[in-house]
Amino acid sequence: MINLRKGRYSARLADGADDIDAVHRLRALVFRGAQGDDHDPFDTDCAHMLVEDQRSGTVVCCFRMMHLPSGADIGRSYSAQFYELSALKDFDGPMVEMGRFCIHPEWKDADILRVAWGAMTAYVDAEGVEMLFGCSSFHGTEADEYFDAFALLRDRHLAPKRWLPRVKAPSVFQFARRLTGKPDLKAAQAKMPPLLRTYLLMGGWVSDHAVIDDDLGTLHVFTGLEIRAVPATRARLLRGVAG
Repeated sequence: MINLRKGRYSARLADGADDIDAVHRLRALVFRGAQGDDHDPFDTDCAHMLVEDQRSGTVVCCFRMMHLPSGADIGRSYSAQFYELSALKDFDGPMVEMGRFCIHPEWKDADILRVAWGAMTAYVDAEGVEMLFGCSSFHGTEADEYFDAFALLRDRHLAPKRWLPRVKAPSVFQFARRLTGKPDLKAAQAKMPPLLRTYLLMGGWVSDHAVIDDDLGTLHVFTGLEIRAVPATRARLLRGVAG
């Protein structure tokens, strides 16, 4: 049972209906502007991680994890609704899909993301996970706002050909094909979502296209991270938080 405490924040797995309700409220606030609810059938197949402010008890971050024994089960994942992932069926190690990652919009402390990744690291180590994957989201559905970020992904962070997701969703922006020219690196980093930026710093890679998700009002790219590819120095930092 993961129960991580670092500074002001703690991370733990959801335990019971009250925790799941708190997760759904935060997700509704972040993804739907507090209108309606945010849950789907995948929730019941996932473990849910909460990061809380220890002073107030506020849930400031959450995400869910679907554990798959190997790539043969990739079709069960949330991401498989949007991406053609048959190439990943050959991945022979345990995998975890990290989804619905969100941070409370009123909380800007970088330690929240650090603790969340520490909790994920503890889970990866405990379960022997060999690949993390999921959908990394950009706010809004207008791709032109993110041209520099997408150009940087095209130039430096595309998936290896053996794992490359193919187009499945009806509405996509094929940035690897459509964009030309070099990115403005400062503008690209400024527009890169924090979760995706962390994946990339650890050696993660992305699909060559972004899905336009009108339901959540986002653009997202499939993101993968082979655990053995994480640089040793960064792995030590994460395990320092997790340990």
